[in-house]
Amino acid sequence: MKTSSLVRRFRLSCVAMLIAAAITFPIHGQTEDIKELRARAAALVAQTNYIDARAPLEKVAAATPNDAQVQLWLGFALLATAHVALTPEEGRAYRARARKAFVAAKAAGDNSQLVQGLIEGIPADGGADPQYATNPKANAAMESAERAFSMGKMDEALSYYAETLRYDPTNYLATLYSGDAYMSLGDLNKAEEYYQKAIALNPYRETGYRYSATPLMKQKKYAEARSRYVEAWITEPYNRLALSGLIQWAKAVGADLGHPRIDIPKVTVGADGKMHSEISLNLMLGGKDNNSQLAWISYPAELEKWRNEKFAKEYPGETVYRRSLKGELDALRGVIQSAKGLAKDKKKMDPQIAILERLDSEGLLEAYILLTASDAGIAKDHPKYLREHRDKLRDYVNKYVIREKN
Repeated sequence: MKTSSLVRRFRLSCVAMLIAAAITFPIHGQTEDIKELRARAAALVAQTNYIDARAPLEKVAAATPNDAQVQLWLGFALLATAHVALTPEEGRAYRARARKAFVAAKAAGDNSQLVQGLIEGIPADGGADPQYATNPKANAAMESAERAFSMGKMDEALSYYAETLRYDPTNYLATLYSGDAYMSLGDLNKAEEYYQKAIALNPYRETGYRYSATPLMKQKKYAEARSRYVEAWITEPYNRLALSGLIQWAKAVGADLGHPRIDIPKVTVGADGKMHSEISLNLMLGGKDNNSQLAWISYPAELEKWRNEKFAKEYPGETVYRRSLKGELDALRGVIQSAKGLAKDKKKMDPQIAILERLDSEGLLEAYILLTASDAGIAKDHPKYLREHRDKLRDYVNKYVIREKN
């Protein structure tokens, strides 16, 4: 597994808010020397000078291993140092150490999607050096740009990004990272220009949307930032980093995030080759005027039909069965129809099934299925749906996931 070039690189767009807060609030119990080192390191990080920040961060991390923020910074500093490593082996070692620092940050209490995404994105052995372009000259220019960026030399980095784009005009990362460099220089208009160029180059990568929200957050344009973070998440909903921006926004504005609660029965295929389901006894408790919860029995039955016959007909190009968006949609619609027949009083239908019915009537049930999918088979259908119905994914998140306080 190769280390993602996006994970390898610390961006202000990920943690700018955290940096500003942590500079002001050192951990209690630190000695004066450690406090001074921490403050110096924080200032260097805020200047995007991760190379010089590494030495003081290593000392502070050793003295205060439970300081999650310092461990996070150290991880980024080690990733930056990997860009100036003299050999591939040395770079790999720095990346492996960076991953350990992120693991330490999590152990110290940072359970953010950002940290988990960084841990998952870096192999335990550090992985291979990134390749930014197939054109050797473009790749070399990008490597020079990354080194300059890591040392806080933004003008130099921009010149190398421009050189990369001369050799490779559609290079997504050179375009995206130009926006970051302008962001670091405080030129928010140019940053926005390059972020939008990156989005236009590939609207099916979440990073451009997420990074473009940072200038908006700095300017307290929260409504616009919200839109960018939503686009990032619906573009790559199974990427923890894509969700991290929306979580950051929610914390800043005091909003709540969460899907509607719908306890869908767990379905597995046993060693006997048969489908088994776990339906809670509570689901089976219905009053004399409301037996709609019994409708969940139809859910595994419909999935069994898909496994035995329907999948092969609907997906003739696939030879191995998997859970699918179409199959899940049929199964949930079966539950809705069964509930309608079981509930004598439609107003007393099981509230969770009522939510499913409302989602379906609004054309948002597929979006709910995809954005809550924990099954890799269902997730496989997301890219096609995104290309055809991005608006539905967006509408579902805005209407059902985000709850802003008045």
